Amino acid sequence: MGAALALGARGRGRTTPNPNVGCVIVKEGRVIGRGWTQPGGRPHAEAMALAQAGAESRGATLYVTLEPCAHRSERGPACADLIAEAGVARVVAAVEDPDSRTAGRGFERLRAAGVAGASGVRQAEALRSFAGFIARQRHGRPHVTLKLATSLDGRIALPDGSSRWITGEPARAHAHLERSRHEAILVGRGTWEADAPKLDVRLEGLEGRSPIRAILARHPRESGGPPSSSAPPMDEQVGPGFRRDVLWIDSPVRVHPLPADHLLVEGGAETAAAFLSADLVDRLLLYRAPILIGAGKAAIGDIGLADLADAHGRWHLLDARQLGSDRLEVYERRR
Repeated sequence: MGAALALGARGRGRTTPNPNVGCVIVKEGRVIGRGWTQPGGRPHAEAMALAQAGAESRGATLYVTLEPCAHRSERGPACADLIAEAGVARVVAAVEDPDSRTAGRGFERLRAAGVAGASGVRQAEALRSFAGFIARQRHGRPHVTLKLATSLDGRIALPDGSSRWITGEPARAHAHLERSRHEAILVGRGTWEADAPKLDVRLEGLEGRSPIRAILARHPRESGGPPSSSAPPMDEQVGPGFRRDVLWIDSPVRVHPLPADHLLVEGGAETAAAFLSADLVDRLLLYRAPILIGAGKAAIGDIGLADLADAHGRWHLLDARQLGSDRLEVYERRR
């Protein structure tokens, strides 16, 4: 299952509207097929692994990070049917599919075909691996990661706004890797107009995985209209709630129009506060440089906290590592 999880991670940020699933087929102690969901959501991981394994699939065990789908689509057959037809003897899944079109029906169809099944293996890891798909199914919105790069005293810039660079090259490279794993990236209007950030992926070999760019701005009736014409051009996106690809701060923040399952929020302080105030942040990336700035710009604005007791117990540390001279901490929102 660990190998299947690693394979599924290859598709993160590229498989919407489908989850980034990984699959491994094993027979007599050796791997005979591997697959992961392809860009755009097809082929599915199971279809790829079965095609690789071919006739050897008969009598094998198939490990997959999500229950095989039971619903047929114009884009391809149901994976439960493909597995049964291939003669696979046993299917082990990490998570039952929350999609109402499958939701246990995949296992039912497999059992009816004589295929043994089990689920729940490394479930927590699998849920994190395609957290965007789960968030879309359960909450009707993307999974939101907030990225902050700060000094030790929580500043993101000097008093005059100078912020290049708070962190060093290893931390910035890691941030670009994170961008490649999200379908969309968002900054506030102020950050967009002041810094003109490219918001792309500048890692060799991953340049083609730059996310959709979006701005969060105050509603036009409060801000005087959409971003100025002097701001850098942005990708054209069409959908309810969009002005080009601008999302308005309209209490609470609404992110459901974005054509993305994973949204990375990068700046600035007001935007971070808006998402935190609306309790829309699921994951926090905190890059901290070993510097002190003093009277600079704070990383986060007012989030409406009235009682310190309400701040405790919300965040769980998932990972911590050194990136050059900087420190990365990854937190998950407890819900």
